[in-house]
Amino acid sequence: MNNQNQMITKLAQTALMAALCYVVFTFLQIKIPVPGGDATSIHLGNAFCVLAALLLGGWYGGIAGAVGMGIADLMDPVYITVAPKTIVLKLCIGLIAGLVAHRIAHINESTDKKYVFKWSVLASVAGLAFNVVADPIVGYFYKQFVLGQPQELAEALAKMSAMTTLFNAVISTILVAVVYNALRPVLIKSHLLVIHKEKEQTV
Repeated sequence: MNNQNQMITKLAQTALMAALCYVVFTFLQIKIPVPGGDATSIHLGNAFCVLAALLLGGWYGGIAGAVGMGIADLMDPVYITVAPKTIVLKLCIGLIAGLVAHRIAHINESTDKKYVFKWSVLASVAGLAFNVVADPIVGYFYKQFVLGQPQELAEALAKMSAMTTLFNAVISTILVAVVYNALRPVLIKSHLLVIHKEKEQTV
């Protein structure tokens, strides 16, 4: 596959992952109303952002999450005001997961299943742990200073967000570990995921 075809394939895969982020967040979420007409939710949208980062790289995964879940927020009257925060955080999730998986562990250079499994889990944990910390903190300052909500309400929303974000992260990490490691051999066999070189990993 030449470079142009690789780029077209990657862009198509990124669009597919963005669509999955959108569909999973929009139609499979459990929305939990909170005071002030706001809401938090239990969802697996972040799992597909991380999965995209593992499969395609950090930038592509981050863009897939930012576009898919950013559009989902813009289409939802409850979340439309927090779409800018969502776009930034999902981009960061993808970048962090991709950094760990591809820049530190180089998982696309290994055929060691145990090594790949370990680092796919660690990359997922890194990206989603960032979100567990950043989402309520960024949300608190965003809602208080950008949206002008009272401090007490912003604090209550941040606490609720922290709980649901942690729950989402745990479930998403498990899902990503199972799906990525099941999907990876199939993609390699179909030449949709290229192993650049084979070498022993000792990390």
